[in-house]
Amino acid sequence: MTTIDRNGLEVLGTAECLRLLESAAVGRIGITSGALPVILPINYRVDGARILFRTGVGTKLDAATRNAVVAFEVDHIDPVYHSGWSVVVTGVATDVDGASDDAVWATPRWTHGAEDRLVAISIDEISGRRLDGAGPQGSWDLHDSA
Repeated sequence: MTTIDRNGLEVLGTAECLRLLESAAVGRIGITSGALPVILPINYRVDGARILFRTGVGTKLDAATRNAVVAFEVDHIDPVYHSGWSVVVTGVATDVDGASDDAVWATPRWTHGAEDRLVAISIDEISGRRLDGAGPQGSWDLHDSA
């Protein structure tokens, strides 16, 4: 049975949220830096019940994700068809201890530094919503004469 929230969005179950999370490669991580919220795009991959990403040692992202509670969001939007989905995860970011070189290099990163740190975000909470539009929005008949 499909559940619709008060805004008319389909509420996604855990299995569908995980499937959608695995289908994308770029998401956004919400961290705290200098007591202020910061949202950064990251490449990632899903490994079981965790999200893996790499960051350079000594970066703002490196400092802000050491045993910190973070938010992670990934989505897909189609503005023409007024449809899309969004998945949000809350979890704790920790070092992947003893990560093999294969595990580190199998996790994508846009830039490469001399020292990479592999970080895992636990999937402690996950939720998602989907909007399934009825087709192109805001179009009109170009042949209409007044």
